[in-house]
Amino acid sequence: MKFSENWLRQHVKVDASRDELAATLTAIGLEVEELTPLGEQLDGVVVARIVSAEKHPQADRLQVCGVDAGTGAPLQIVCGAPNARVGLVVPLATVGTRVGAITIKAAKLRGVESSGMLCSAKELGLDGDGSGLMELPDDAPIGAPLAECLGLPDATFELKLTPNRADCFGIRGIAFDVAAACDSEVTAAEPVPMPALSDASLPVGLQAGADAPRYVGRVIANVDPARATPLWMAERLRRSGVRPVSFLVDVTQYVMLELGQPMHAFDRDRLQGPVGVRRARAGETLKLLDGRDVTLDDGFLVVTDADRAVALAGVMGGDDTRVGETTRHVFLEAAHFAPAAVIGRARRLGMHTDAAHRFERGVDPELPRQAIEMATRLIVEIAGGAPGPVVEAVLPEHLPQPQSIVLRRARLARVLGLAVDDAEVDRILRALGFAVEATDDGWRVTPPARRFDLAIEEDLIEEVARIHGYDRIPVTLPGGATRLAVPEEGRTPEADLRRQLVARDYLEAVNYAFVDAALLARWQVDAGAVPLSNPLSAELGVMRTLLLPGLVDALAGNTARQQPRVRLFEIGKVFLSRESGIGNRKSGEATATATAAAAGSAPVETLRIAAVATGDARVEQWGEAAREVDFHDLKGDLESLAACAGAQLEFRPGQTAYGHPGRSAEVFRDSTRVGWIGELHPRLLAALELDRRVLAFELDLAALQRRVLPKAGALTRFPSVRRDLAFIVAQDVSWASVEGSIRAAAGPLLAGLHLFDRYQGKGVESGCKSLAMGLILQDKSRTLTDRDVEDVVGRIIAALQRDHGARIRS
Repeated sequence: MKFSENWLRQHVKVDASRDELAATLTAIGLEVEELTPLGEQLDGVVVARIVSAEKHPQADRLQVCGVDAGTGAPLQIVCGAPNARVGLVVPLATVGTRVGAITIKAAKLRGVESSGMLCSAKELGLDGDGSGLMELPDDAPIGAPLAECLGLPDATFELKLTPNRADCFGIRGIAFDVAAACDSEVTAAEPVPMPALSDASLPVGLQAGADAPRYVGRVIANVDPARATPLWMAERLRRSGVRPVSFLVDVTQYVMLELGQPMHAFDRDRLQGPVGVRRARAGETLKLLDGRDVTLDDGFLVVTDADRAVALAGVMGGDDTRVGETTRHVFLEAAHFAPAAVIGRARRLGMHTDAAHRFERGVDPELPRQAIEMATRLIVEIAGGAPGPVVEAVLPEHLPQPQSIVLRRARLARVLGLAVDDAEVDRILRALGFAVEATDDGWRVTPPARRFDLAIEEDLIEEVARIHGYDRIPVTLPGGATRLAVPEEGRTPEADLRRQLVARDYLEAVNYAFVDAALLARWQVDAGAVPLSNPLSAELGVMRTLLLPGLVDALAGNTARQQPRVRLFEIGKVFLSRESGIGNRKSGEATATATAAAAGSAPVETLRIAAVATGDARVEQWGEAAREVDFHDLKGDLESLAACAGAQLEFRPGQTAYGHPGRSAEVFRDSTRVGWIGELHPRLLAALELDRRVLAFELDLAALQRRVLPKAGALTRFPSVRRDLAFIVAQDVSWASVEGSIRAAAGPLLAGLHLFDRYQGKGVESGCKSLAMGLILQDKSRTLTDRDVEDVVGRIIAALQRDHGARIRS
């Protein structure tokens, strides 16, 4: 938010200096990002009029101008500005005046005497426009100091506002905070209603429900279309970062900057009526004020004229009904649009507007009528015209209603660590525009409609703290004996898992816990997603339900920047709405780390670990041929993590939506699903515009951290026996199932089991495969006999034949 210091001081009277005001704004949470003084060195710069202009005899691009500076005889000045012309009123820097780094002197330019310099706004440090001379109104007093004419000196403040302070997108909203911090009061600014001087009106209707619960309009007839924007208004707009366009447009911009309520002006003669607000229809087109044609869908709101879309509600007006140089009758609108109905709509069209910026964060629903009255008075007083009656359509049941909040004196003192006087608390709250009612144990406070960010007692405590002064809150060190945290032996530390993945050539990534809802939908993991009520942007609108979407997005960003080999991991929380529970997970998945908040609607949080990899399996080298990373590489990395906790993982075929149907698996530990591993589905990769294979895994961290504590035991004195066996099984029989049958049949004598060969080809019939394995048999109390070994082998052969139709390969 950028604004003029003098404009702010008109709304709140404070004795603080400019630097003190900037420090105060920052201290109360309205960070001053930039402060630019204006017009502090304009001594000697006066208002002048060009009375003659002739071509320079020695230069095509220069003119010799006669300039009236109010001193009697015209001054001769050589000027090269393209807009220099007879009759133009401009700033003149007289001889001896310092402009920027130069001092103006009488000089000869190409042989012609020049006694001063006609200036652009950029040269005077008033604006960034250096394309020509600064043009002043025709009625500006000739010879008067420019600073006096422009209301200088002044300064522009630019605030870096947090998303919750939408009320400070208007001068009035900032003024309330300044008044509270400086023990002052905001000047009264309720506009006196303008009486209707004509019957001209347009009916207004609402068809968008809660998305547009209020719409106010007014016709003003017989406005002077040639009236220029007054200098004082143009300067305030310019110092707020808005370039003046035309009077009717500038009035709506001026009201928006002062009150925070976006407005729009239509050419009444281009409207048929009635005017309404509804959802756009799929495929509906609209030409906007910036000249672009946009195609809409039912996600947009439109303002209509006899059901014809004439404006993109909350974003930008339409070209067909714009006001122009010939506009005689104007229709003013001011409306309240719900943030959810506007947020992200401008960005979808690749644009950003001041109106959308405000509506996305929330605008006071009580402002539209006040804005209409203020704009009406400005138009009538400056450009004449006969206003008609104010027409308002409202759906009261859909308007946000201010709710009272109880602030307890004891709670305030406990949270802040100091007791703030009751009188000071009462003053702060009233200065901020709150309705305050004293109670036995504190206050009952009703915030104004503009303060969407206040809902609970802690919000009021924060208001008291920031206005009272964070620097006045005592700093205390925690007391009591130091408590030493003993690491839990049955849990592998996160740091160990991080070090293990770093040792396996992965880099740790940290992504936002907020993601785009459309991204989760693309992954088909949007069930149970928790939406944010006040997101930073539309692209960060919901809490993530999975780590992988954000991690793969980071991988894509790296590959787009010519990184051929990327390996990333992340440890972080995922979130699911409590109503959905863990509905978007497979039945039985571990949720040991899910933490339930006290509030019933709080989301369920689960700590997870994920990794992604693409490119070559090894860094380019001479000793090994290049090979693309595959499922087994990633499986080895995951098993190395499990080894840190002494865990045995089991991999079973799965049908996860985002996983490749033939190259992914569900991960189990102790018969409980703990995650997923595999290659991403080709359709998902195409939707993400990734043209390479991506391998990934994601697991619940708690299940992976659970560690089996080692138990010391005596080394056996008896030798082991190895038997190698080869079985032929069907192609679709997995090694995991074969291993399970072997371990169940062998019993405690099986000390080790190794698969050392998998074969298909000559000698093995089609649709089958050969699995060769080594069995290590050992007893801790005696030496095994041949009979013992043959008995175990026999049980294994029988079990495999029974469970999998296996037979010994001859």
